[in-house]
Amino acid sequence: EEAALVQLCHQASTDKEPEAASWYREQGNREFKRGQYQAALRLYSKAVSHEPPGSPEVSVCFANRSAALLHLGHFEVCLEDIARAESHGYPDRLLPKVLLRKAECLLCLGRLQDAQDILRVLDSEITLDKVMTTHLTRLKKLSQLKVKLCEEERCPEPAREARGGIQGKSEIWEENSSISGASSSLSLSFDAERGRHLVASQDIVPGQSLLREEAFVSVLCPGESLPLQDGGAAWDTRATNADLYCHRCLRQLLASVPCQGCSYAKYCSQDCADVAWQQYHRTECSLGALLLTLGVFCHVALRTVLLAGFAEVSRLVQCSHSGDKDLQSPEARCKPLSGAPHAGAGTRGIPGCDSNGRYQSSYQALFHLLPHTEQHSPEHKFLCTLSVVAICKQLQAAGLEASVLNQESPQQWSKPKTCEKTLDGLSPELKTVAEAMLRHVLQLQCNAQAITVMQELGPGDGAVVDKKPVRLATAFFPVLSLLNHSCCPNTSVSFSGTAATVRASQPIPRGQEVLHCYGPHRCRMRVAERQQLLHQYFFECCCQACLEELESGVKSVVSIRNSFCCPKCRALMQGEEDTLCCSNEACATSASRENLSCRLQDLQQQIKKALDLLRVGKADQAIKMLLKCQMDAGNFLSPEHLLMGEMEDHLAQVYATLGKWQEAARHLKKSIEIVEMHHGPSSVETGHELFKLAQILFNGFAVSEALSTIQRAEGILSVHFGPQSAQIQELQEMKACLSELPRNILQRT
Repeated sequence: EEAALVQLCHQASTDKEPEAASWYREQGNREFKRGQYQAALRLYSKAVSHEPPGSPEVSVCFANRSAALLHLGHFEVCLEDIARAESHGYPDRLLPKVLLRKAECLLCLGRLQDAQDILRVLDSEITLDKVMTTHLTRLKKLSQLKVKLCEEERCPEPAREARGGIQGKSEIWEENSSISGASSSLSLSFDAERGRHLVASQDIVPGQSLLREEAFVSVLCPGESLPLQDGGAAWDTRATNADLYCHRCLRQLLASVPCQGCSYAKYCSQDCADVAWQQYHRTECSLGALLLTLGVFCHVALRTVLLAGFAEVSRLVQCSHSGDKDLQSPEARCKPLSGAPHAGAGTRGIPGCDSNGRYQSSYQALFHLLPHTEQHSPEHKFLCTLSVVAICKQLQAAGLEASVLNQESPQQWSKPKTCEKTLDGLSPELKTVAEAMLRHVLQLQCNAQAITVMQELGPGDGAVVDKKPVRLATAFFPVLSLLNHSCCPNTSVSFSGTAATVRASQPIPRGQEVLHCYGPHRCRMRVAERQQLLHQYFFECCCQACLEELESGVKSVVSIRNSFCCPKCRALMQGEEDTLCCSNEACATSASRENLSCRLQDLQQQIKKALDLLRVGKADQAIKMLLKCQMDAGNFLSPEHLLMGEMEDHLAQVYATLGKWQEAARHLKKSIEIVEMHHGPSSVETGHELFKLAQILFNGFAVSEALSTIQRAEGILSVHFGPQSAQIQELQEMKACLSELPRNILQRT
């Protein structure tokens, strides 16, 4: 097993590779010359991450990246990269080039005095070639002009890349005294059937914030990457999550700060890199390939024990050995929560609470999440154990045991110690760590929370931005984990970095349980599919939506709306077997389910080809192909089928690319009708579609319709994401811009 694992790890190398750095830099230069500055930026960042510390080439990578940043208008970040290039020993012979770039950034930021100081140095002390002399002359003239304008207008220097947004409404918040991060409108309850759960202690309105929690631990999901081919290099130019987001705080990356020890970890700032190193990455750095091979659950388990600290891990593991069924040590035994309805815990309290009866987002609460050890198969438990032991053996072999056990001072972290190995393998301390990690890996199957982000599709430089939700990271949220599942939930969860916010998506009367959807939603799946997916959580869903569908025997609306239709009379096809029959008795047409499914797959492939044409700028060809797909689909798909809505959405996107706003709006409205049928008029899906429609109407100058669409989109999205979200801010900016138009224009439109 160890030999096989070593072989697998070779396919996920996280070592610094100077050859890869050189290759990425060359690819970046190629994209830069083509004017593809965003692509060049990503490739230069990949090059930076592969350069070893102290390499003379790393300064060139930073300088090249600063050039891409300048062209993209990110002047402050450009200055940071120039400073990095200088601090890493950028060659003197090339220095005039970056100084000219620095002066240009400072001028664009309005820092005129700083820019003039650099221009004077360039003018008097440095020899320039003909091209740079021309550039210097241009910048000097620009500087003089800006100084003159400022003197005439007596204007202050502009703020540095500050973007003044419209202030959204502030949310009213009263902290719960018994549950950290929760609103005072919630109470914690416990009973044998539902376990720990949250209940509304007062009437709750849609959009009301119920819970705000920072993840106790989160690990970025790496995303797709190309495997190595026959031991050769297969450097991937595609951007994955690992290239796009900070590995600690999950903020979107612009110019990443690489880890000094590996090519994988990247951060939004040196501060994030330093904190990550101190808290966990000093231990994880050399284990990167192993952690990527074993998967994100093992990585989360290791990082959890590193963040908790060995003392707390050891205490709780020892408590679990003491025979206390609730894993409560005497000093941490919780008190019953007064005033909590349905509190079935009685005098023995609710597991996970501290000695004051408070449920906190702490390691103790996390440790008490159920691992469901009895329900996991022996094969699964064996595989998890093997994975955890492999990590601990690697820690021991790499001399990192002392780091894991917190026995080193910060000054000694860069000097790994070699710990004495015991004859039977792991030391007693590492066995304790392994036991805790195994518990966490098993817990994650039922308690892992996906952190999602709305990611832009395509380059994101169009007038209408299309986005889709993407799984960004896997995390433990001890308080959020208290929410039970419903296929028709009454809450909506959104994320900002590593923080989760739960809001009410519908009215919740006092005494009703607060529920969250674990994935299978009644609007997206039939009841049988939902029940099958929920088996991984070791319970049978008895929510209202499931009971209604199971007891009534009525066909799911998802089945009806996503069904095939008769190619002759357009009536719905029905049947549970391979042969489907037309529901119109007068027609009696039959068709093979397999044949219709193959037609559906072919149609999806054609749609994908049409979108590929759009991506390479062939919008007219994309329209022709999508219209043909639409005609074909009408012959065998229900008019309410989700794919029919998706095609309308894609057509709207293509027409918007061409600036044909009325056509784009017409198709998007049809898409919204189908989305509303499937997900409901107040769903987050409908909100996202209305947001796109608002952008199209805004750009098409349809003022009155744009204003009404903005109002409706704002009402829906503020319920799900709050008044401070980026989409709400953009909607408010569009509304303010339209409202400032002259009255005669508003009346005409």
